[in-house]
Amino acid sequence: MKAIIIIIIFIGITSIEVSGQEKAGKRQNIDTLITNSGGSGPEIYFEFIRGKKYSHPVIAVWIEDMNEKYIQTLYVSQSIAKGVFEHGQIVKGNWAPGEQRRPASLPYWAHQRGIKAMDGLYVPDATTAVPDAYTGATPLQSFLLKSKSDKQLPTKFRLYFEINQAFDWNDNWHNNQYPEDEAYKTSGQPSLVYAVTIDTQNPQDEYFMNPIGHGQYSGSDGKLYTDLSKFTTALQISGSIKVWLKK
Repeated sequence: MKAIIIIIIFIGITSIEVSGQEKAGKRQNIDTLITNSGGSGPEIYFEFIRGKKYSHPVIAVWIEDMNEKYIQTLYVSQSIAKGVFEHGQIVKGNWAPGEQRRPASLPYWAHQRGIKAMDGLYVPDATTAVPDAYTGATPLQSFLLKSKSDKQLPTKFRLYFEINQAFDWNDNWHNNQYPEDEAYKTSGQPSLVYAVTIDTQNPQDEYFMNPIGHGQYSGSDGKLYTDLSKFTTALQISGSIKVWLKK
C-alpha cells in the first residue's frame, strides 16, 4: 500500500514539473523587439503576453511625466507611425500597401504626442511620421520590447500602453452605432489605454500594467474615457503586461 501511495505522489510531482515546463516553454516563445538602442537614458523592458483575442492589433508604448506631459514614444506600430497600411489600397483586384488615415486607431497616444498633420489630424502621415528608431511591424504573438529613453528620465514617471484592434465589434460598439462617422467604420471597440507609475527612488523588480480607460471612438479628441463597462473581447486582446528597468 505504501508503495502505491509513493508511486502516486511521484506521478503527481512529475505531472506538476512537466506542466511547469510546458508553461515556461510557451512564455519563451515570444518575439523580441529592440528600439532606440542609441538612447542615453535607462533601458526599459516591456513584456506583452497576448490574450486569446489577440489578432493583428496596433499598439503604442510611451513615457509621460507625472503631470501627463508627453516625453517620448518607445514603440509604435509601423502602420500608424508612417500612415501606410499593408492593406491600404486595392490594386488590380488585390490588396496592396497604401496610405491610410485612421485617427480612431491610437487616439490617446496621437494627441498626447501632440503633432498635428496638415489635414488637422494628430495620427501621423508621411510629413509627421515617427522616426524609424521607435517603430516596427506589430508582432504576431507575445513579445518583449527592449528600449531606451532618449535621455535621463525624471525619478518618477508614467509608462503608457495603448492597443486597438480594427473591426472588434460587440453588442455595444457595433458597426451601425455611428453610421455617418467614417473614422469609426474601421474601429469597433475603441482603443484601450494601460498605465503604470515607475518610481526610480523606490524601485520594484517588476511592474504590472492595468487598463485605465479608452480613447475616443473615432479619434476626434485626445481625452481618456474611464468607463470600460461596455468592453468585452477588447479586454482579452492583452494577457499580462509586465515592465521593468534594467539594473
